[in-house]
Amino acid sequence: MTGMFFRAQEISKSFPGVKANDRVDFEMATGEIHALFGENGSGKSTLVKTIYGLAQPDEGRMWLRGEDYMPRSPQQARAKGVTMVFQHFSLFDAMSVAENIALGMDQPPPRARLSEMIANTGERYGLPLSPDSRVGDLSVGERQRVEIIRCLLQDPDLLIMDEPTSVLTPQEVDTLFATLRQLVAEGTAILYISHKLEEIRELCDRATILRGGRVVAKCDPKEKSARELAELMVGRSFSAPARAASATEGELLLEASGLSLPPVSVFGTGLTGVSFSVRAGEVLGIAGVAGNGQEELAAALSGESRASGSLRLDGVELQGKGINERRRLGLSAAPEERLGHSAAPDMSLTENAYLTAAVRMRLSPGGIVDWSAARSFAESVMHSFDVRAAGPFSAARALSGGNLQKFVIGREILQTPRALVVNQPTWGVDAAAASVIRQALLDMAEDGAAIVVISQDLDELIEISSTIAVLNGGRLSEQLRVENVTRDELGLLMGGAKGLREVADAAA
Repeated sequence: MTGMFFRAQEISKSFPGVKANDRVDFEMATGEIHALFGENGSGKSTLVKTIYGLAQPDEGRMWLRGEDYMPRSPQQARAKGVTMVFQHFSLFDAMSVAENIALGMDQPPPRARLSEMIANTGERYGLPLSPDSRVGDLSVGERQRVEIIRCLLQDPDLLIMDEPTSVLTPQEVDTLFATLRQLVAEGTAILYISHKLEEIRELCDRATILRGGRVVAKCDPKEKSARELAELMVGRSFSAPARAASATEGELLLEASGLSLPPVSVFGTGLTGVSFSVRAGEVLGIAGVAGNGQEELAAALSGESRASGSLRLDGVELQGKGINERRRLGLSAAPEERLGHSAAPDMSLTENAYLTAAVRMRLSPGGIVDWSAARSFAESVMHSFDVRAAGPFSAARALSGGNLQKFVIGREILQTPRALVVNQPTWGVDAAAASVIRQALLDMAEDGAAIVVISQDLDELIEISSTIAVLNGGRLSEQLRVENVTRDELGLLMGGAKGLREVADAAA
């Protein structure tokens, strides 16, 4: 690190009912990787949007290279050398790599020159890409390269990265980290936003922690344990999820055989002969890079999509039965997308509780909605899972991501299904909320349910799974006990390597 490059002083920003940033002081040096983290709703997103020109503060000042800096748009930020790679990519599948990169540049060069620049930049930073490749044909890791190279071609002095490893294999993470270290060696400052505390400890030089819109700590993350960082973030101690020592697995509850489903779009991934079995008390973890059939599998299991093959719960065939009938029989599901799929944004928590619990919790006796019972059920979810909201009449969109996710998962668990399928249960939530959700899944398994967890987070799957399999290209590998396979072996499979057992045997 050399001189101070960026500084924010007493940045404040309010929205109706909440003060997102409260007199935030923040600074970065040239050539450092600086972590910014905090629990959901802590103010990270608002601060980053202010730095990138997507929001303007109510109070405070910022300086860049010692000069006043207050961008009114991302274009103004980029003109000053500030770029950002967002967590959710903004790419057009039907267009080429070069076309997508050109769309994200304020003044793109001629096509031939741009293609040459893409190839040269990719080679220089270990991010190889073909400019003519169609984005819809790329892996998730390759799509992230498109976003990064688009930023690098604008010669940034400050690069903001929002949850950059959430969809990457371990091997792709290693490649990304090597690229970031090369950038800081050349003088670029990197602002790194992540919920993955071990990554922050490994990669970052300094860290700023937000809570309730305020800076509550600054530290060298390498001098702290992940647990200490988490406790700084939430302001209290909490326990990591733990499986009961007495946990046992019982009779076969959920069994899929030969599930197949065509892709829903030209860029989708269909399912081919997916088979697995889950016993009472077992958590089956299904790993995979995004876009390999996870959403299709979740929809086939929940009943949203009609797949061929067999799916049995307690020996009862579920194929041909819809979502509500599957719920009545004891199979519940929680989709990946919180707003719009798991929850209706403008409906209250009471109404959202009713949407999935009406059948199993008997909230419509005689065909008439019992709103008092629905409200009581919503309140029980809020109490049991520490969902922080004004009350059961709060709209779903008013909750932070972590609180809404706790509500969505809790809503299903409190219905005590025989089997539960969850897709990305802790996507984008902070360490404390993730710990609550993971422990609830383990407790549910201990009570005798069969759990299927579809996740891109290998650390999560290794922490809570009994058995594990990998979904790649719509095909599911065989299941192995989680203690018999390593994180790197799973990463190879996620990237398209040979079968799980063969990888594990080769490593042994």
